[in-house]
Amino acid sequence: MPAWQVLANGEPEEVMELGTVEVPEPGTGQVLVRVRTVALNFPDVLLARGRYQVRPELPFTPGIELCGDVAAVGPGVTRVAVGERVVGWGQGALARYALLPAAAVHPAPSGLDDVQACGLTIAYQTAWFGLHRRARLQPGETLLVHAAAGGVGSAACRLGAAAGAHVVGVVGSPEKVDAARAAGAHEVYLRDDDWVTPLRERGADVVIDPVGGASFERSTKVVAFEGRIVVVGFASGDLPRVRPDHVLVKNYSVLGLHWGLYQQFRPQLLDEAHEALCRLVDDGELVPDVSDVVAFEDAADGVRRLARGDTTGRIVVRVAADATGAAPGGTIRATSGGGGDR
Repeated sequence: MPAWQVLANGEPEEVMELGTVEVPEPGTGQVLVRVRTVALNFPDVLLARGRYQVRPELPFTPGIELCGDVAAVGPGVTRVAVGERVVGWGQGALARYALLPAAAVHPAPSGLDDVQACGLTIAYQTAWFGLHRRARLQPGETLLVHAAAGGVGSAACRLGAAAGAHVVGVVGSPEKVDAARAAGAHEVYLRDDDWVTPLRERGADVVIDPVGGASFERSTKVVAFEGRIVVVGFASGDLPRVRPDHVLVKNYSVLGLHWGLYQQFRPQLLDEAHEALCRLVDDGELVPDVSDVVAFEDAADGVRRLARGDTTGRIVVRVAADATGAAPGGTIRATSGGGGDR
């Protein structure tokens, strides 16, 4: 089957190559998905560079978030059925078929099409866990979101606004201001502007920071009494220093969020988050933003654009899958297993 491969660690456009690999067979507790669409994420950039928390053995198929149809299930899988449209996450999404753990697969909400649905999992669940599990955001609080036009940032703006918070977004360029406002930010500042002065007096109760570096340092100046700074990532490439003396004097918390660990330690919470997001979709309060849809053959260029940091919304790769279930370079049987996967 056609699949993108990362052959070495480096910049995506230099190390990603479109090739052919065997169609995987689902084992116990696994689901084989016929891929429809793939949402690109910044971890795709870090995985190509070899700078992510997880470093797959080379070569590997990139892509970690998708929407597709269940082609086959391994023994013990009952949560989804063959033929069901699903969303999910796991290594190897940029291929005609992807093999995912059953716990990482959920029914796709009917209110979203394939392009919208493929981006519902990682960014939105990361934002949901950051706001509601880690920071315990309350209605009426002030929420400061860095990279507010990016994947996690725009998701945090939408979910924060839906939760009744006053959302303040910070973006990296004037071109991203409108995108942050469209995502739900009530106020938007440029990263290099003075947003500390207008925020210092009222304070930010919750800060979502996927950037790190100077963004984190300046957030400590505006965080409110008993405020919570949620560290999501370091897109700036600069690891900030947490000062315990400053945390003590201002009485705030710094909280880490590695969303992927919830699959290992609290998988039931992923189901709860998915159900909460689907309710927002059903209520018309949540439609994931997609800035561009690219062809499967152009996936490496999409990851390159993401690496440059000049995108707004999400980039989605449309993967052409054979609707009959036959995979180029291999064949698939519709199979199912018995028992329980939980």
